Amino acid sequence: MADPELTRLRDQIAAIDRSLLDALNRRLALVQAVAEHKTETGAPPIDAKREADLLADLAGANAGPLSEQGVRTAFSALLDVMKQELRAGRPAAAPVAAVAPRRAAVKSLAVIGTGLVGTSIGLAAKRAGVEHIVGWDEDPAALRASGLAPADSLDVELVVVAVPVGALPGAVRDALARTEGATITDVGSTKRGVAVIEDGRFVPGHPLAGGATGGPGRATADLFDGATWILTPTATSDARRVQLVERFVESVGARPVRLDAETHDRVLSLTSHLPHALANLLMQDVAAGGEETLGYAGAALREMTRVAGANAGIWADIFVENADELAAALDAHAEAATCVVAALRAGDRAFLEQWIERAAATRTRMLEYAYQTDAKQLHRLRVRVPDKPGVLARITQTLGAAGINIEDFELRHVSPEYGGVLVVLVAGADNLERARRLLLREGYSAA
Repeated sequence: MADPELTRLRDQIAAIDRSLLDALNRRLALVQAVAEHKTETGAPPIDAKREADLLADLAGANAGPLSEQGVRTAFSALLDVMKQELRAGRPAAAPVAAVAPRRAAVKSLAVIGTGLVGTSIGLAAKRAGVEHIVGWDEDPAALRASGLAPADSLDVELVVVAVPVGALPGAVRDALARTEGATITDVGSTKRGVAVIEDGRFVPGHPLAGGATGGPGRATADLFDGATWILTPTATSDARRVQLVERFVESVGARPVRLDAETHDRVLSLTSHLPHALANLLMQDVAAGGEETLGYAGAALREMTRVAGANAGIWADIFVENADELAAALDAHAEAATCVVAALRAGDRAFLEQWIERAAATRTRMLEYAYQTDAKQLHRLRVRVPDKPGVLARITQTLGAAGINIEDFELRHVSPEYGGVLVVLVAGADNLERARRLLLREGYSAA
């Protein structure tokens, strides 16, 4: 015979569970509405500070018997689940407005320069529904490889100039001379060189997307999905044309932001050009140690020098075009390195600890921008993987089937005998523990 008291308690729990389920569905509907509003306004999709404040507020309001850690763990998991639902695009229980599909911002487009970025723009525009897309390249083989129809003229709505920055000012002026009605934009990595062009039809731009290696064969339609695309309108850029370029940028999946050319070149000298220069310097430092030094290179060196030796012609142009800002960044780096050398020679451990801690704090803030979540919620799982085909697919399928989103991952190859280490980044302590248990069950060493 059933215990009446036990039945009563279980019925109360079931009623609370149903109320909780209804509340979760209503919360997801609101989260989706917020996400759609942010998409429309260009706001960041996730506010890491707000998440941290929310967890702190809930922990402070908790009357028990849940512990503070229990509250934080439960609501961290809830935030993770909401993000996963948004990524999966599942409908909410309550009706919310659907996200508008991408629509072509223009009907016709010409791409001048059919390398990785130029060809990807063509593919992304085709995906967005642009009806007429043509291309031009001084290398006929590159144009053929891009799959774009050859441009007989620039009688189009929008021209995108995607040539190396050394040739960019001349190519932009040439495009302006060959058309009267088209809007012209570019994708150059430096902007001051073209900022001097005074023509209302020209709207300078720079998508923060690409790769260490290029060419039309590596182009993809989704290269710009979620990417930041900087526009640096000049004083003479026509406002309606700026808006047209912004709509085009959004139609190919990117998020347009505006900066002035001076700020762009200063910021990019630090976030892009300096890392490339330092990677090249570091490889030459290692090479100076002798050939045997390369045989002892570890994962850290490989990660730090991934961009070393990137397309020499393109990057030499970028360095020359932004020479003053890059030189200033290298001077500041050299000055900081001098302080570190002095601390090393003096055995100043306190200085070195503070130096490392400042770097850690800054990197934490960078990760919050990159992953749009509180860095404290990001956890790394190290998995030893054998050097065999299919291993990565098995791991990602295992985690994906459990609803665990991989925020990022790094593969560090050690040797053919040892294999490597896969470092998986997941959000939430509960996801970390679940992932570890799942991978241990599959026979992997996970810590």
